[in-house]
Amino acid sequence: MSIIIKGIDDGKLLITFPYSEDRVRKIKTVTGRRWDSISRAWTVPYTMQNLKKLSELFEDEDITWRNLKVRPDMSGTDSITEGSLTKEDVLTAFTNYLKLKGYSRKTIKSYSNHIKRFLDYIQDKIESIDVQNIHSYMLLLLEEKSCSHSYVNQAVNSIKLLCEGVLNKGSIAVSIPRPKKESKLPVVLSQEEVYRILNSLQNLKHKSILTLVYSAGLRVGEVVGLKIKEIDSKRMLIHIRQGKGRKDRYTILSAAALKVLREYAKTYRPDDWLFPGSSEGRHITERTVQKIFKEALEKSKIRKTVTVHSLRHSFATHLLENGTDLRYIQELLGHKSSETTELYTHVSRKDITRMQSPLDRIIQGIEE
Repeated sequence: MSIIIKGIDDGKLLITFPYSEDRVRKIKTVTGRRWDSISRAWTVPYTMQNLKKLSELFEDEDITWRNLKVRPDMSGTDSITEGSLTKEDVLTAFTNYLKLKGYSRKTIKSYSNHIKRFLDYIQDKIESIDVQNIHSYMLLLLEEKSCSHSYVNQAVNSIKLLCEGVLNKGSIAVSIPRPKKESKLPVVLSQEEVYRILNSLQNLKHKSILTLVYSAGLRVGEVVGLKIKEIDSKRMLIHIRQGKGRKDRYTILSAAALKVLREYAKTYRPDDWLFPGSSEGRHITERTVQKIFKEALEKSKIRKTVTVHSLRHSFATHLLENGTDLRYIQELLGHKSSETTELYTHVSRKDITRMQSPLDRIIQGIEE
């Protein structure tokens, strides 16, 4: 009986073979393999990398391939068996690959959207992707679409993962250049502007959300995902579970923010999620919070180009200006690198306001 490798609907490969210790040992070397006790077979994610791996592992045996769009032949090149590789095949395999690598749901969504746009650009040339295709796409983003360097770098990250983990073209990924990282300073709100924004909100739920974002330096995704049990009013701490980079951390709970939260809880009586959404069992969405901030900005008549994330930037900058050590700010924000936190030294008024412009000195000297 031959080894049967079959593509199934949920983005997996089903592998069946007569039992032998050698075959089991080989299949256990495949990333993401699982034993399915119901079908009495092994499953692995349906990726080009795994197709190649299985072909190599069992090259001395008779393999029967079923329901596959692409089959790796023994020469190391891909041959089309049932039509061309489709965009849907690639996206499914790419999503599964990112899940196996432990990427967050938000990152998977972002990277998958980059790959959708890239595949739309190259159209029907999926099997023949080369460095030139990628270079021309990057130039399109940079020159014609005027995308930021950080956006293009994220697109490059996505394409590299596609080449390495799905299309088995890791050698191409090495040759992809990156646009130089832009040095941009965050726009920071003054303490008076923050007060105006928070004071413009009449809705207690909306006010509680933005108050927490600023007072604790939270990301939007962190504030919407808070649960009641993560507010520790005795220790005056907020427990952020699985923030960016899948890291837990604690940040400060402001006494003023706690007062607003207690008023909110008394009125709205949340049960599990601190800020439940319109759908039962779900929390409020990030988009809703962005809309809340935009409306508050208009009411407070602030003309700066800022987003909800600017409240987090302002939290860090104001802490620095008040004399808080950068190392503590880094911990509160959950930054992996101290270099990220050091950015706030460039927007802080702490030392700049002590300086006097030479023009002021000249005018003062003449007037005296």
